Amino acid sequence: MRELLKNEQIVTIVPQDFKKTNKGRIINVSQDGFKMELKYKPDGLIVNHICDFYSFTENGYLYFESYIQALENNIITIANPVKHRFLQRRKFTRIKFIEDLELINENNVHKIRTLDLSAGGMKVQTEDNIDIEKDYHVTIKLSDEQEIKCKYQLIRVEKGDNGLYTISGRFTSLSNIDKMTLVQFCMKKDMESVSKK
Repeated sequence: MRELLKNEQIVTIVPQDFKKTNKGRIINVSQDGFKMELKYKPDGLIVNHICDFYSFTENGYLYFESYIQALENNIITIANPVKHRFLQRRKFTRIKFIEDLELINENNVHKIRTLDLSAGGMKVQTEDNIDIEKDYHVTIKLSDEQEIKCKYQLIRVEKGDNGLYTISGRFTSLSNIDKMTLVQFCMKKDMESVSKK
């Protein structure tokens, strides 16, 4: 693990409460773990509690679980994780995600069915010929308690033989918390599907 972590590397920390997500830069790597200087106050980060960690490296998107050994002001010490994994080489993990949603632009409402989802965007199908030049609002329901509201920008529209339009698009104006929520959601769903195989 030591060879994957370097000084000045940016790492995002996601505790169980997503809203307390933080990030920081590594200032020291040792045999037992590493130290980070946090960008924000360490509200919601608790010593000995397991958190999720993400960092973009030259090998791809690194993910691991570990816990905070020590916390002093904005400096935290993280224990060396037992194992790690690289998410897909693309920046965000993409999962199969079938839901009926709506794309809204002013008074125009288009019924869509999602096909897949990532923290960067989603692929959908619809019967409507949607204007690719416009931006749309969408609400993505991840669970009964959790939903993401953001803008959706169409990138590519293809009409299939079945008469349905398949649209690829990306999310814009997504807050950091919502982005990390989507990263976490997709990564966990991906791991669940891998473990079922």
